[in-house]
Parts: sequence; structure tokens; C-alpha cells
Amino acid sequence: MAAAAGTDRGSAVTVGGAVVWGAAMCAGLAAALLVGSEGERLRRARLVVAGGVAEQRAALSWERWRGALGERVRPQWWCVPVAGVLAVLGESVIPLVAGAVAVPWVGRQLRAREESRERERRVERVIELCGALSGELRAGGHPGRALCVAAVDTGGLGGAEADVVAAARFGGDVPEALRRAAREPGAGGLVGIGVCWQVAVGSGAGLVAGLDRLEAALRDERDRREQLRSRLSGAWSTVGLLALLPVVGVLIGSAMGADPLKVLLHTPWGWGCLVMGGVLEAGGLLWARRIVRGGEGEGA
Repeated sequence: MAAAAGTDRGSAVTVGGAVVWGAAMCAGLAAALLVGSEGERLRRARLVVAGGVAEQRAALSWERWRGALGERVRPQWWCVPVAGVLAVLGESVIPLVAGAVAVPWVGRQLRAREESRERERRVERVIELCGALSGELRAGGHPGRALCVAAVDTGGLGGAEADVVAAARFGGDVPEALRRAAREPGAGGLVGIGVCWQVAVGSGAGLVAGLDRLEAALRDERDRREQLRSRLSGAWSTVGLLALLPVVGVLIGSAMGADPLKVLLHTPWGWGCLVMGGVLEAGGLLWARRIVRGGEGEGA
């Protein structure tokens, strides 16, 4: 009997270690997949400076292979192999079903994050457009040509660049073209450029002074958002920690040989704990997220 108990305990410890190592491996793969392109460009520049032709070719081929893999395998699809590992270790299809259900939700979250980043980049490009246009006008450039040059240099007009450039070059309605371009998320500052343009053309007021004031206002607004984001970073970290606590508890229990996966996936009490824990986890995360979002709205 003691030998059997020792065997059971040894197998439980082995399963627990496998769970820990499997989770660590999946986390490492996810982190490697989500590495940004900035690191790739930096590594490529270092290789070029170093002058190693063979190393450059190997690194570039690896980057192309990883880029092709990233285009075909979206980050949200990593939920499936992670759930598959848990399904094999827990000898149950419940993690696999949960992983498949999590794919569209994770995809939506990643798309929302990417849209937010693109919106911030567009805000920054609009600010750069104001500065570049003001600089071209100070250099003595014609307003239409100055807008064309600044738009091409900064990319602040986004997908509507061709329409605005055509209006500025051929005497079209530049303010209306700028208002249409401002419909893209984060490009609201283009409305201010259009108003400054319209006032300067209609009353002969200085366009440079209006652009300078607009650029200063946009920079102040961006700085306020960044300050608010830095103040709320602690709250977002708390939300993320609360989301990871159940996973950490399962990993610790597996490492101690308690085999929580067997209890959660193969017993009625475990199923009840999964459902109740999932409901409480989702409710807590939504509540905390609403509180943080409320703080962001009040700050804005």
C-alpha cells in the first residue's frame, strides 16, 4: 500500500511538473510570436553594421520564415495548442473546447489593441503634419505645395492623402477634403487644419500662427492622455494580476502534487468550481475594467 501511495504521489508530481513546464513553454512561444518588428529592424541593423554576410542571410531567412508564419497563424490561434496541452495532461476535452471558444474573443481583443495603437500613431502623424506644414510655410512655400510636401513627408493624411493632395494641387476644396480625412480614428486634428486653412483663405489671417496654436493644443492633449495612461497603469496591472491568480493557483497545486486538473475536469464538484470560478472571474474582470475605463473617461 505504501508503495502504491508513493507511486501515485510520484505520478502526481510528474504530472504537476509537466503542467508547469508545458505552461512555461506555451508562454515562451506566445512571447516569441508577439515580438514586435522594431526588434527585428534593430537586429538587422546590427548585423549589417557587423558585416557578417552569412549571419545576415541566416537572420533574414529566419525573419522571412517567421513573418510568413505570423501571417498564416494569427496570435489568437495559439489558444488551441495551449488548450490541447492542457487537454492531454488533464485527459479531458473541456480545455480544448474552452480554447476553441477563446479564439474569437482573443482575436477581438488583439484587433482592438492594434486599432488603438494605430489611432495613437495617427494622432502623432497629424501633429507632425502641423509642424511640417508650418515649417514649409515659414520657408516661403506656397500653401498648396507646402501641404503636398508635408503630407508626403509625414503621412499624416493616411488613406485620404491622394484626395487632399489633389485638392491642394489643383485648386479644390482643401478644408472639405481635410474634414473627410478627419473621419479616420485619431485624425480629428485635421479638422483644425481645415479650419485654419479656411480662415486664412477667407480673411487673410496668418496660417502659420493658427497651425502653431493647433500643434500646441494637440501636443497638450496627447501629453494629458499619456499622463492619464501612466497613472492608470497600476490599476491595469492589478486587473492583469487578478486574471492570472487562478492560473497560478492551478500551477502551484500541480507542482505540489495535488493534481487539481483531475479534480476540476473529472468530478462534479470540479465542474461546479469551474463554472462558478469562471463566472466570478469574468464578473470581477468586467467590474475592474469598468472602473478603470470610468477613470479614463473622467480624465478625458
